[in-house]
Order: sequence, then C-alpha cells, then structure tokens
Amino acid sequence: MKFWTRTKFKGTLALKRHINPTRVPIETKESYRWLENLRQSIALVGTPERCVHVGDRESDIYELYCTAQDLGTSFLVRVQTNRLAERPADAAPHDPAHRIFAQLAAAPWAGRYRIKVDQDETTWLQVKFAAINTLPPVGKQKRYSPQVLTYIHALEENPPPGREPIDWKLVTNLPVEDLSSVIEKLGWYALRWKAEVFHKVMKSGCRAEDARLETAERLAKFLALIAVVSWRIFFVTMSARAEPDAVPDSVLTFAEIAALDRIDASRMRPRLQRPTLAAYLLQIAMLGSYLARKHDPPPGNMVVWRGMTRLHDITFGISIGSSRRCG
Repeated sequence: MKFWTRTKFKGTLALKRHINPTRVPIETKESYRWLENLRQSIALVGTPERCVHVGDRESDIYELYCTAQDLGTSFLVRVQTNRLAERPADAAPHDPAHRIFAQLAAAPWAGRYRIKVDQDETTWLQVKFAAINTLPPVGKQKRYSPQVLTYIHALEENPPPGREPIDWKLVTNLPVEDLSSVIEKLGWYALRWKAEVFHKVMKSGCRAEDARLETAERLAKFLALIAVVSWRIFFVTMSARAEPDAVPDSVLTFAEIAALDRIDASRMRPRLQRPTLAAYLLQIAMLGSYLARKHDPPPGNMVVWRGMTRLHDITFGISIGSSRRCG
C-alpha cells in the first residue's frame, strides 16, 4: 500500500498546458506510481519472471513497458493510446498504418470465443492478435527504444440493447501464438475486476472515504487496518463463490468458526443449518446488524469491538482519533 498526496505533483498540470504531455518526464507525474508498484511487486515476489502485471487503461504507459522489459517481467494492460508504430514497407505515404490501431484493424480475426457475462447471460467475442513494432512517444525517442509488443482485440458480436459492447484492446510482452493463447490472456485480464471488488469492500463495506481523522498518520493507520479487514472479507467471499459447499475450515480459522457458532447459538432461531463455507459467509455478512443490536458503540473516539475467540471473550479497543461517532 502506498500513500501520497497530490501536493507532491503540484505544477504538473500547469506544465502540461505549455508542453506536450509526452515530453513531461514520467518521474514528475502521478502515473509514476505504477512503475513503483511494478518494482515493489517484483521485490516482494523475488522472481520477476513469475510475475504478470495486469492493469487497466491507466497503466497504458510506455515507460512501464520499458521498465518491465528491463526487469525481465511480464505485463498485460488494456490499451488507451493509439501509439506510433513502425510503418510497413508497402504502406502508402498518407496511409495511417503508422499507428497501432490501424495495424491491429488490418489483422484478420483469429476466431470466436463464448464468455459468460453474468449468471444468466453469455455472449460471443471475435478475437484477433498482432505483433506490432511499437515506437516510443516522439518526445522520448532519445531515451526509450522501440518494442515489439503483441496487441489483442476482443469485440462483442451482438451486444444486447441498452449495454455498451465489450470492446477490449490489450497489449502484452508475453508470447501469443494462437487462439488458445489469446483466450488465456483475456481470462487473465478479466480477473483484474477483482481489484475493483476489493476497493468496493474498502469504500462501501468499511467506508474508507467517510473517515474524518485529524492527522495523516492516523488516516494511514486506519486505512492499513481496514485494508487487511477488506482483503480478508474479499478472500472469504471469493472462496465461497468458487466452492460454496467447501468445509468452513478450508478458509476460516478454528477461532472464527467457534465465534460464529456461538453467535448463531445465541439467536432465538439459529440459522446455521449446514456446515458449509457459503453458510458461514452468510453469517459473517449478517454480523453488522447483529452486533449493532447487541453492542452499540460508545460515543466519542473509542470503538469497542467484542469478539469471541477460542471460546473466550476478548475485548479489542481501537482508538482511531475521530470526533465522529463510529459504528
């Protein structure tokens, strides 16, 4: 997790008004954090060749691609910029083939692939791919070298009315040789949406954006705490979706299971009918309303969370320094 303030990048926007944004050094832009994330992820894993860095259109940064190549790691990013490309030898002088979108459009469709949009809807995608010699931005061609990257295009054939068609353009430095390789990369990119689910847990579930703390240090500690809580909730939720009938101790600890059992036993009508992971996830989801009735938080700056672990009552007091009543 990285914390930063926009004052660090003060003046960058004004600079872009007078200078071509492609000539502004990446080190002075907010987007430099994506390069830092790439390096820090590799440092944590320790083996760059095992990493595939998946990003949305905000990560479509030429410097990131060069950094990944230098570090010997891989990336899969959704394309936003119609970058310069090496012009084919047979292209006419005014042919727009010096752009990657034009060269990708000229590539033949490799096949079709059926995907599941949601529980009740499936759709067909046309897919294609092409290896294109991509050039750096004009203002940075002295600093960065051209790269041969593979571009993938997935386009929905017959989108239903009222919904934008699925239209993905991806770029990667991984080998893509056939339709199965394309489908594999599309599946990897689809997993990126889970990052949005995690942030939804932080913002909607833990209400991270509602925090009103007096110092940056307190805010950082609070966000670090709820990041762990959010990841845990996210992990249990995704596990229960994948294997709803799994035994609870495949994900939950003995202490967590014991606490949920005791809470359920104290209800007038116990709800745990089956000892499955999905059933225990439902109990976790209902804890908010249950604990609100059982233990109203005191006013002021102290929030008291009462939990039961190893069949003993333990009280956790967390001072978060807020002038608002926290639930």
